[in-house]
Amino acid sequence: VGHEPSRFALYVSQVVLDEAAAGDPTASARRLASAAGVPLLDVTVEAGALAHRLQALAAFPAKAGVDALHVAVATVHGMDYLLTWNLRHIANAEQRPLIERACRAEGYRPPVICTPDELMGGS
Repeated sequence: VGHEPSRFALYVSQVVLDEAAAGDPTASARRLASAAGVPLLDVTVEAGALAHRLQALAAFPAKAGVDALHVAVATVHGMDYLLTWNLRHIANAEQRPLIERACRAEGYRPPVICTPDELMGGS
């Protein structure tokens, strides 16, 4: 954790908060506390529709609907970056081009998808 001011504005969606609330109560409380005060992105009808299209265009398997929704919310809201530790369905070299192509096919500019370490250069 650095002490320099952030160059980025942070946002979170209800999808993220729902996932953060799951699991061990102590850990979930810590996760939710770290998101306190972060502006909330709405899970809009447009985001839901894009999530379904992401699945239909083979960017996400059927069981990864929540993952598609993460991408869709960030995309619909015009986020520059989507940070995730989900290396299976979101932040991997095979999925990224599929996701980007599907977003563009639906008329959206996709966010840069990466892990926090990738964004911050591993620092």
